[in-house]
Amino acid sequence: MLVAAAVCPAPPLLVPEVAAGAAAELGDARTACSDALAVLAASRPDLLVVVGAADHDHRGAYPQGARGGFRGFGVASDVQLGEGEEGPRLLPPALAVGAWLLGHARWGAAPVEGFGVEEPLDTARCLETGRELGARQDRVALLVMGDGSARRTLKAPGYLDERAAAFDEAAARALGAADVAALTAIDAGLAAELQAAGRAPWQVLAGAAEGAELEGRLLYEDAPYGVGYFVATWS
Repeated sequence: MLVAAAVCPAPPLLVPEVAAGAAAELGDARTACSDALAVLAASRPDLLVVVGAADHDHRGAYPQGARGGFRGFGVASDVQLGEGEEGPRLLPPALAVGAWLLGHARWGAAPVEGFGVEEPLDTARCLETGRELGARQDRVALLVMGDGSARRTLKAPGYLDERAAAFDEAAARALGAADVAALTAIDAGLAAELQAAGRAPWQVLAGAAEGAELEGRLLYEDAPYGVGYFVATWS
């Protein structure tokens, strides 16, 4: 059963070594992520699963000990998902950022695993995946890595789309209120058009949280670089 969740943005720029001279610009986001992870630790789960968007080749489960890094972003910085033997596959970027956050937090002794969600996965399958993850142990926590729209400004990765701000406002409300129905109702087609990589992971969270009656809190909301970033806790 899901007992707690933290929602964090997934850009590699959260890692100071990747951001380099711009590291200070996401300082508030890092602080909020640290606060969110403290809520997960306080829930004392039997299992923590880091969930994030992935391409087709990186979808599916990652065992504790799986490794990743940011060499593709010009930084020789490696991360590991908890302690354990290195797995056969490298973590996708979203899960690598999650592993980095955990590595810089006071995390408990619960096992840590990862799950890559293919971005085009339809809503029904996302919900079912969440239910399956939530049923893994008596007390399950999720660290959900995902961004909002990437089309908030002219200089955003996807250029400006006038629908992006309203999409992100609705997502922030849903995440801050632990509103399972609102997350379920996110239009997958619109999310894809707005390049919102968090849609599928958020809907996995919605599936895991069905019936859990958790309360939400929004800790951070901003759109640096024209991309919607949110930090929220469910507990």
